[in-house]
Amino acid sequence: MPSQFFGLTIAYSALGAFQASVNTTANNISNVKTLGYSRQEALLQASEALRVNQRYGTAGSGVDVVSIKRVRDVYYDVKYWESNSKLGFYDSKLYYSLQVEDYLIDDEENIKGFTSILNEMFNALDTLKTATGDKDRRQQFISKSQNLVSYFASVSNGLSKIQDNVNQEIHTQVANINSIGEKIASLNKQINILELQGGYANELRDQRDVLIDELSGMVSVECIETPVTNTNYPDMYLGGTDFVVKINGQTLVNNFEYNELECEAREYKINQSDNDGLYDVYWKENHIPLAVTGDLSSGSLKALFETRDGNNRDNFSGQVTGMKTNANGTELTISNASIKDVKQMTMNDEGIIVINNTELKYTGFSYDADTDTYTFQLEKQLNVLEQKRMMGKTAAIGTSIDAMGIPYYNAQLNTFLRTFCEEFNNMQLSGLDANGNDAKAFFVAMDPTDHSIEYGFTDYDSKGSMTSTGDSYYRLTASNLAVSAEIIRNPMLMATVSKEGYNPDDVDKNDLIVKMMTLKSEVVMFRGGGADEFLQCLISDNSIDTQKAQIFFNNYDSLTSTVDKRRMSISGVDEDEEAMNLLKFQNAYNLASRMVQTMSEMYNRLILETGV
Repeated sequence: MPSQFFGLTIAYSALGAFQASVNTTANNISNVKTLGYSRQEALLQASEALRVNQRYGTAGSGVDVVSIKRVRDVYYDVKYWESNSKLGFYDSKLYYSLQVEDYLIDDEENIKGFTSILNEMFNALDTLKTATGDKDRRQQFISKSQNLVSYFASVSNGLSKIQDNVNQEIHTQVANINSIGEKIASLNKQINILELQGGYANELRDQRDVLIDELSGMVSVECIETPVTNTNYPDMYLGGTDFVVKINGQTLVNNFEYNELECEAREYKINQSDNDGLYDVYWKENHIPLAVTGDLSSGSLKALFETRDGNNRDNFSGQVTGMKTNANGTELTISNASIKDVKQMTMNDEGIIVINNTELKYTGFSYDADTDTYTFQLEKQLNVLEQKRMMGKTAAIGTSIDAMGIPYYNAQLNTFLRTFCEEFNNMQLSGLDANGNDAKAFFVAMDPTDHSIEYGFTDYDSKGSMTSTGDSYYRLTASNLAVSAEIIRNPMLMATVSKEGYNPDDVDKNDLIVKMMTLKSEVVMFRGGGADEFLQCLISDNSIDTQKAQIFFNNYDSLTSTVDKRRMSISGVDEDEEAMNLLKFQNAYNLASRMVQTMSEMYNRLILETGV
């Protein structure tokens, strides 16, 4: 049978249990404002019953504190991470869409934009129509044309700044992801050290969850935690866990180890108008690219890549149909190309072309409009086996990204300008200047490295054949467009009369100007209609993107907030609930104390008053 002092032992266990409960409540209250803290509770369990030699068989032996564990629902953590990734994606998307909008804005009342500048240019051309021999009117038109050039240079420069800012933010976020991965791996080790000894690392687990919350805003996150068991006895839990964190489907943290990411600046541009030194992100250990723009990915990092590299699926691609080795490497012939117009070309004059998952450097290319084929000069001489393996395969420059990012807007600007300038220059070249001499190109492209060199498109084939090193409209971009320096110096070199209609006695002959005036409303040549409608199409593209980002941002902001509130309703500290717990545990502690006192009085009577 149990000892006469058995009741005192039971009361003592109650005192210890309710003291632990009060201490746990005190810890909850002290962390009511701590970021990421999960409410903890002391789990109580009846002590193992004592077998006695009585008819009732066993006697209760009190209460034990089994553990002090945090209250957390993993389901809501997962839902929060999923929603937070989407929120981070649309937050960044919205931020940079609004920045692009600032450069495309066309408010005639407050800001002189494309429409007003274009109107001024054609109004000046209309004024010149009535007095083509007036040098001042010619100079006025040239000045307005320079304003148009400056406008496109300003937009191009603005887009370039956005691309550079996004590129730097990518570098910052990659460094932040590495830091979080390192911290999680360190916490995993500390958690296992404590829990293998039989405890629960509640505070450390909270710190880890805060880091994963932060990580989920940048990339898609998946966490897998599995208990460590005895290999000989799979049902025997040893106390530790293996914790794996995956981002965009690839492993960032594997228990105590973490994989580091690195940013590597591109040696060659993908798009002609890209900035130099754009970063690609790789896993440092094996140099495998981080999956950023795939269907499994989300988060602000994906939005940054889509903003910086988004081409609306308009990257160059085609089928390899011929190879020929020469002294400089290998000539690669590509047919069925996605881009069949010089004015729409986006690829850089040298770079990397990918065939059958193999990256090859090309040093130049040409396009034959008659056969509709491209010829790329590869730096490497491919052997017979390599050529055989690549024949018939798809060749691509860059990645097809279904987003309207900086490359898309640059491509639209360049296509418009090449189309407009080609038509305008063709009219000029068909006419004569004020001296009766053959006119030259009005709009030219400046060499990016030497602005004293101008490309007048003298090598351009009217059918569209060209080489990347030749003097074609491929050279012209929004950033290097200019009015011919010769015409600026001498406005009389501008053509206002066609060769067929030239009459040296009629100084105000204007048949060519009448023809040039039609460019403003030409509905066939430009996307969306005439030249004055061009920017509206770009603004519409941007507005659709911005509105979509705004709508989804609001939706996921609301959803993330709802999930977080639900999560906090389970794991957060409620002040009223903790106050009730204090009263509950205090009363229980007082009852246990009263039991100790009662037992003490019973022992006093038993020992002192019943002795013989």
